[in-house]
Amino acid sequence: MNGKRGRPRNLEAQKSILSASYDLLLENGFQALTVDKIAKYAQVSKATIYKWWPNKAAVVMDGFLYAASERLPVPDTGSAYNDILTHATNLTIFLTSREGTIITQLLGEGQFDSGLADAYRARYFHPRRLEAKSLLEKGIQRGELKKSIDIDICIDLIYGPIFYRLLVTGETLDESYVRQLILNAFEGIRSA
Repeated sequence: MNGKRGRPRNLEAQKSILSASYDLLLENGFQALTVDKIAKYAQVSKATIYKWWPNKAAVVMDGFLYAASERLPVPDTGSAYNDILTHATNLTIFLTSREGTIITQLLGEGQFDSGLADAYRARYFHPRRLEAKSLLEKGIQRGELKKSIDIDICIDLIYGPIFYRLLVTGETLDESYVRQLILNAFEGIRSA
């Protein structure tokens, strides 16, 4: 969460604001959500919210991540294949859940709200990429994956199809699909 200068945050008020923004996001969607509504629901002043967050998009993303973070733990099975399979499967399960549909709403709204787009890239997508990068780097270090792979391209090749099905084609997105996706991806990046 991005704090501004000033007094340390009151933890209870912070939790109340994050919970309120998430609950209202689920109930009403991003477009109908306002900082006024969050403040009223959390029983804090609007100034309190703006003291800790620069805009609606930032508080909403932090509220979303606060509620959703435990659903996407970073696996450490000792196997790059199993780690990526687990990571991509957990992401898919989350994205197709009720809470995950918020991401598709935020992506859509982000096309018209650059602050929101910046917030979801910085707070949601960039951290997921860093997790995937770390998992692939461990696989290279353990000799499971080719040293010559371009990790960023591998991340795009593995996770891009998940978002393509979710946002573009609407085709089935389930654990079976993810398993086949990871199997095929690892054919090209696994060390000989």
